[in-house]
Amino acid sequence: MRLHESVVVLTGASGGIGLELAEQLCAAGARVLAVSRHMGKLAGLMNRYPERLRWQTADLRTPTGREQVVSRAREMGGVNVLINAAGVNRFALLDQLDEYALDELLDINIKAPLHLTRACLPLLREQPKALVVNVGSTYGSIGYPGYATYCASKFALRGFSEALRRELADTTVNVLYAAPRATRTTMNSSAATALNQALKVGMDDPADVARAVLVAVQSERSELYLGWPEKLFVRINGMLPGVVDRALRKQLPVIRRYIGGHIKESSK
Repeated sequence: MRLHESVVVLTGASGGIGLELAEQLCAAGARVLAVSRHMGKLAGLMNRYPERLRWQTADLRTPTGREQVVSRAREMGGVNVLINAAGVNRFALLDQLDEYALDELLDINIKAPLHLTRACLPLLREQPKALVVNVGSTYGSIGYPGYATYCASKFALRGFSEALRRELADTTVNVLYAAPRATRTTMNSSAATALNQALKVGMDDPADVARAVLVAVQSERSELYLGWPEKLFVRINGMLPGVVDRALRKQLPVIRRYIGGHIKESSK
């Protein structure tokens, strides 16, 4: 799909992956509506690409916030690409999370992209070619201890992406589900980062993730899984989940040690 002069609505634009996506989209000649609660992180890009980047603050959990985004996109000429990259993560056991934290994660990670996609569909359908990109996670295919709620949201996002792609198969709108592995962003708590290091988990740079996502966009792929051996684990978990069960059970003492009692929220 051609990005030059395409109107791209990008949520989570001030997060690690989102900020890199915004920069690379502008460099590719796209016109970007960057949706974020943190304008300061986008100031440098706005100065570099004054004709390419527009900022919109919005609470995507609310109908009003979503309508603000749709209205602004309409002013820019419609929507060619919607990238749902906003998200929150908490590394914690399920019983360490209160109801507010649990509901907020689900609201941002799955309800917001579902509602925003629904709101943008009329504009997407107007284009000769359009795309919805849902940024998920390897944890949308592998249930991992300490991430039960996060996994629930990403499993749901993956299922939503697959079903919507099939629902729109006879239209001009495609759906891409992109699943990064662990990435070096502020979304990770210090405990999560320490666990990744202890388990020797590979972590990608946000710029590399963004680059891979845009290559997938331009080549009109429907799925993107990043990282090795994570891609292999996804396949094994799908065919032989018991093997993964046993492997993760061996990691449980280490996971519990790093979770401790500390819960850090980091949102985009």
